[in-house]
Amino acid sequence: MKEHLPLPDEKKLVVVCRVEAGCLGSKGADYIDAFCEFAQKEYTAIESDYIIWQIIPRRDKSMPEMQYRINNKNISRDQASKYLEVFEKRLGHFEDQMHEKLGFLIEQHLGRT
Repeated sequence: MKEHLPLPDEKKLVVVCRVEAGCLGSKGADYIDAFCEFAQKEYTAIESDYIIWQIIPRRDKSMPEMQYRINNKNISRDQASKYLEVFEKRLGHFEDQMHEKLGFLIEQHLGRT
C-alpha cells in the first residue's frame, strides 16, 4: 500500500476529535477555540498520507468524543480499525497515541496562555 500513498482525500480516514473545554481548566471555555486551532496545526502532518484530522470543540455533549468518516460518511469503530490495519496500525494504540499527544498539547498550550 505504501507505494500508493498519499491517498486522495476522499479515501482518507477522517478522524474527528472533539475536545471538552473543561480539559483546559475552569476557564477553558474562554480559549477552547484557540486551543483547537493550535492542536489542528500540530495534528495536520501526523499520518497525513491516509488521515485527515479535525480537532474541534465538543459543544454538544450528545456528539461522540471520537468519530470516524470516509468520504463524508460516518463509519463504525470496527470499520476504522479495519482501515487502520491496512497501514499496520491498531486502533486502540492509535487512539492512545492521539490522546497522549492531545494531553501534551494541552499542557503546552496552558503554559503559553
